Amino acid sequence: MNYSIAVIPGDGIGPEIIGEAKKILDKVGTIFGHEFLYTEVLMGGVSIDAHGVPLTEEALETAKNSDSVLLGAVGGDVGNSKWYDVAPHLRPEAGLLAIRKGLNLFANIRPAYLYKELSEACPLKKEIIGDGFDMVIMRELTGGLYFGDRYTKEIDGVRTAVDTLTYNENEIRRIAIKAFDIAMKRRKQVISVDKANVLDSSRLWRNVVEEVAKDYPEVTLTHMLVDNCAMQLVMNPGQFDVILTENMFGDILSDEASMITGSIGMLSSASMNESKFGMYEPSHGSAPDIAGKNIANPIATILSAAMMLRYSFDLDKEADAVEAAVEKVLSEGCRTGDIMSQGCKQVSTTEMGDLIAGKIS
Repeated sequence: MNYSIAVIPGDGIGPEIIGEAKKILDKVGTIFGHEFLYTEVLMGGVSIDAHGVPLTEEALETAKNSDSVLLGAVGGDVGNSKWYDVAPHLRPEAGLLAIRKGLNLFANIRPAYLYKELSEACPLKKEIIGDGFDMVIMRELTGGLYFGDRYTKEIDGVRTAVDTLTYNENEIRRIAIKAFDIAMKRRKQVISVDKANVLDSSRLWRNVVEEVAKDYPEVTLTHMLVDNCAMQLVMNPGQFDVILTENMFGDILSDEASMITGSIGMLSSASMNESKFGMYEPSHGSAPDIAGKNIANPIATILSAAMMLRYSFDLDKEADAVEAAVEKVLSEGCRTGDIMSQGCKQVSTTEMGDLIAGKIS
């Protein structure tokens, strides 16, 4: 099979980590009989340098006409960059917002997995970690409080700010379907997180999610209030498989989950639309302070590529092979600087990519 991928190296360490992800995909193609065709797209600071804007219409069209998008990182040092002495809509991160909107990427998928080899970096006690945890947070990305009507004005002499939290049933249904589809590829458990004891939007959320659940009899659905979920993530993270939640709750919970894994350099993510189309990127930023030094950790980007294989291309066996290769390399004690610990061998960005590629079978 042939797959076309729009590749956005971006800024900072983006080109370095993208190069390693392409190396891994090419090895997968060789072993499993696929061909991945890459078209490079400029976005972020490099696009500003070349075109004066963080994302051109031509770049967006290239992404739309691809089977998927693989993104490195965008942005620079906010305190010391020519890219930030401009209007907000011309800054590098505006390109990220524009491509999400242009591709209708409403579903954010962020795994949080604790490798046993990195368990010492987890801030939780060993008795809480147990055998580790492996969860996915499915966050609605384009609705809710962040996108509702808002204003600040003086009312009866008092400055008053209003933010509106709005969801309709269609927005809830489409993100719920994504969550249940992913649960079917995992342990078939969905925990839907809301605040239904207080919010009307959460009560509608719960009702619609229950309607969707009827189409997935193999998946177990439970509900959890968001405050309880925040506690449970640090008390018993192993209980979670797929967490489904709205935009603001997902923003907060996914950051909490990322911290208990011990290293943001290991965290992949994806944003998807109603089809199988997605944009896959590491959770970390562009790290301009280490760009060009061949010391960045490429694993989050490599794991993002594995997510692309699994969720956009339905190549589960190939995704399993990439994830297993990452685990093998870590078990042999190879580390980039950000995850280095005593007794391990420190390797460069390119060496880590080579080692992982060599373990794919």
